[in-house]
Amino acid sequence: MSIKSVFVLGLKVIALTVAVFVSLSVASKVVGLGDSSSLTPKQASATFIAFIAVCLMYAVVLAYPVLRSRWAGWRLVATVALVYYGVNTFMSQIESAVFLPHVLPEGMLPKLFMNGAAAAVLIAPLSVLILGKVKSSEPQSPNLRLVMPVSEWAWKLAASAMLYVCLYFSFGYFIAWQNPAIREFYAGGLVIPAWMPLFQPLRGLLWTIIALPVIRMMKGQWWEAGLAVGLLFAVLMNAMLLIPNNPIMPDAVRLAHLMETAPSNFIFGMLTTGLMMWRPAARRASASSTAQVNA
Repeated sequence: MSIKSVFVLGLKVIALTVAVFVSLSVASKVVGLGDSSSLTPKQASATFIAFIAVCLMYAVVLAYPVLRSRWAGWRLVATVALVYYGVNTFMSQIESAVFLPHVLPEGMLPKLFMNGAAAAVLIAPLSVLILGKVKSSEPQSPNLRLVMPVSEWAWKLAASAMLYVCLYFSFGYFIAWQNPAIREFYAGGLVIPAWMPLFQPLRGLLWTIIALPVIRMMKGQWWEAGLAVGLLFAVLMNAMLLIPNNPIMPDAVRLAHLMETAPSNFIFGMLTTGLMMWRPAARRASASSTAQVNA
């Protein structure tokens, strides 16, 4: 990659950072979130700097899969919007609805869902436009990713959901729950519903479904798609926990959850991508034989 290409890419990422900042700001104003009037000037300054850093992180993790995508135009816009909303809002807030109904102010949960939707609608087309993926100039080759028999789909989706459950409870217990601040924050208010054993496998399945379009659209080796999915899951889900002065969580709780969920989401993204793209030996041999016959 030439110096000129690196410079142009840097300008695009900066432009996308600004676009993300404006989109998030507009979305929060529209739905009535983000009131910082109670912060001191020092707190407001620290919050603003952290928010800029989060916007930059969002821009980087979105730029990578967009630039390495086989797709372009509205198909890519729809994928970015789906993945952004799914990871950033839907997957996190459905858990908030279960664990934090006593903590969230009345009426905030619907606003959080609407805020994420508004941001996704703004960020997705701007990402595709700024990164120059409105039209594809590359010849399209056959895409065999995720082409597999129904039986293989079934066991891979089930295995991916169970993988998520294992990572979720392992990181939750050995990292988050060992922190005294976490135990104190949830003391007397954390109620584990009887249907929790079904809820987390369902979340694991939903996480996998969100990963599928990213896996399908990415070029390159499996690890490139895995890196994209892992970063999207880790950053879009958790980067906001870097912002101080959270009105919901004390700093110790916020940082403990960050240390819990960011690495577990990244590991899950990498592993589930490898699982979904792995082809059993029998199917590899069949594909090789078919290719030889066609040749």
